[in-house]
Amino acid sequence: MAAARVSHADQSVDMAAPAATIYALAQDVASWPRFLPHYRYVRVLQETPDERIAVMGARRSWIPVRWTARERLHPAIPRIEFIHLSGWTVGMEVAWTFAPTPGGTRVTIEHDLRTLRRPVSRTRLARAIIARFFIRPIATRTLARMKALAEQLASNTKEPHEQ
Repeated sequence: MAAARVSHADQSVDMAAPAATIYALAQDVASWPRFLPHYRYVRVLQETPDERIAVMGARRSWIPVRWTARERLHPAIPRIEFIHLSGWTVGMEVAWTFAPTPGGTRVTIEHDLRTLRRPVSRTRLARAIIARFFIRPIATRTLARMKALAEQLASNTKEPHEQ
């Protein structure tokens, strides 16, 4: 059996906020549509303290995309993992990592898109299109909005002499 082909994409942004603040925003997928305007909806189907299964819908420009994902929470690390269970990105693994920097936290979102079950999406071209035109734009918007919110929250919690 041939090995699964993987398309890897990662994006990072430095945020002037503590990891705990950013993690709290990022792990709360049910609230994403309230502060991430490109997310149309998130419906949590199952939930335990460290795991959720949710149906998620977002927009890439005017194109609606939808998938179901399992979210695994690792607050002590901190790390958030998603595994796409359905949709065009079925099988994709996503990891959010949070690394300390002198000015706050570097947040990285990594996407590993393995060979998909749909024949049309198994080609290198199809994986490149999915990564370039859907995954990256949605992740870029998500990180930009998370940065703005986390930095605003961090700024609001500073003592007056720190501002």
